[in-house]
Amino acid sequence: MDAHHLSRPADGSPPIPRPPGAREGQPPTWYRLAVIRRSGITVGEVKHALHARPAQGQAPAGTSPLELPPSRRNEPAAVLCLMFDHVGEANVVLTRRSHQLREHRGQVAFPGGRLLPGEAPLQAALREAHEEVRLDPAAVEVFGQLTPLTTMGASALVHCFVGATSGPTGLVASAGEVDRVFWVPLAELASDGVYHEELWPDGGAAQLTPSSPEGDAGRYRAVPFFHVQGEVVWGATGRLLAELLDVVLGAREG
Repeated sequence: MDAHHLSRPADGSPPIPRPPGAREGQPPTWYRLAVIRRSGITVGEVKHALHARPAQGQAPAGTSPLELPPSRRNEPAAVLCLMFDHVGEANVVLTRRSHQLREHRGQVAFPGGRLLPGEAPLQAALREAHEEVRLDPAAVEVFGQLTPLTTMGASALVHCFVGATSGPTGLVASAGEVDRVFWVPLAELASDGVYHEELWPDGGAAQLTPSSPEGDAGRYRAVPFFHVQGEVVWGATGRLLAELLDVVLGAREG
């Protein structure tokens, strides 16, 4: 595996906990498109693609706890994939979790967190976005969802809502919760060299691959990574971004 992929994040965040036997995976589906056809993605196109895709079922069983947002207690959580258009390109808002937090500190994530008692998932996603990046809930148009994630043997889901706002004005990192708030064009996430996939050994994973080329009977799960703006985006956020690009750019293949 490339040393760049195994390196510690440059900002001093905890190293990625790769298991022994991790190996390179497959290129993403959107690499089938020419680079020029991966640009010019607007919020309107994202909205249309999400509405046009077949209805999604319930969350896939067996997602690893390593791929979940910050929670070790299997409590339901919700996150917001927030976008805005700028110069003809949809940008997605990301945060780097504070290094002061006890769990998943320094990792890149969508704004979000655990549900409060009696709280609906969408309410939680908007509340957490307000707390973490000062987003005004009234300024968001929520128009879709990505596939919920779940842990093996647990019913608690992580819901991801997709929405848009007019721009990043007013988005500020909340001290103690977020070290950095930034945004990335979807076209940049889809560019050559930004994405790579690793296969991690896991006999109970939801996403399994055939036996390895060496002929062993091992089973693996696909773990997506995006290297962008000096950050490594992986885990649940990486999976959700990969799903979003699959849906949007997959529609361009038709």
